[in-house]
Amino acid sequence: MTQHSTRPATQLLGVDGGTLAYEVIGTAGPSAPLVVLAHGMGDDRRAYRFLAPALAAAGYRVVAVDLRGAGESSTGWPSYSRTDIAGDLVALVEQLGGPAVLVGHSIAGGAVTIAAAAAPHLVTAVVELAPFTRKQSFSVGDLRSTAYRRGATHLMGTLLGSTKAWTKYLDVAYPTTKPADYEARLEEITAMLAQPGRMKALQAMFKSAPTDADARLSDVSCPVLVVQGDADPDWADPRAEGEAIVAALPAGLGRLEVVPGSGHYPHVQHPAEVLELVLPFLAAAAPATTGTEGGDRA
Repeated sequence: MTQHSTRPATQLLGVDGGTLAYEVIGTAGPSAPLVVLAHGMGDDRRAYRFLAPALAAAGYRVVAVDLRGAGESSTGWPSYSRTDIAGDLVALVEQLGGPAVLVGHSIAGGAVTIAAAAAPHLVTAVVELAPFTRKQSFSVGDLRSTAYRRGATHLMGTLLGSTKAWTKYLDVAYPTTKPADYEARLEEITAMLAQPGRMKALQAMFKSAPTDADARLSDVSCPVLVVQGDADPDWADPRAEGEAIVAALPAGLGRLEVVPGSGHYPHVQHPAEVLELVLPFLAAAAPATTGTEGGDRA
């Protein structure tokens, strides 16, 4: 799947506590359905470098945002919880003239859940990619999974502030295959985390428990697509985690899809397969405009 050779211009939004950086992908006009993409911790909006152009080409007004403390967004925020991130996303949708479909990965999967529950008039649907949306539990039996055990070990090192541990975690989180630009992307992430305040933001997100998102699952009133990779090392049983999220939603709203061979980054590792799941979901929840309003789409 191809991506743009040049990046769209960075735009900024001031909210309580700091400034959010985001970019608009493609040339869809303001009447096109809005899709906002929110990445996971220790990353930035480039996490959607494969998915975003394809969504724009399908007729959506696509916006990728850097979470607070990440990418080009400011550092030094007082808190980095899913509830905080949800508030940022709601403010961004209001700025862009929503409603919107929210796509969130990992910690942002929990955040988009909270946003959908808190501002149903602004959120038409939610896509959760490998989401941390439920209160987590641990059993000794989980350690029988080698991938889970390795991933957890490296995450503990990250919690202590080690960028090297984070890169080792990423190696486990991308099992079997890695994108062609993986090494270059790893250098970008390492450079970002070396900037003042970036690792502290990652650590704060890591410490933020998903109990706030768990508490709002039953309040969601829009369709939800949960996408898990069956080789995700963050859970001993990724499918069971996805099924539990769907079960906690109001009946009939959630659907789980599992991408074979994918780890914690299915949208990066297998973007074509994820797109095949997301586009029909969007077509039902927020049909794209036809034609080429505002010029040819990217």
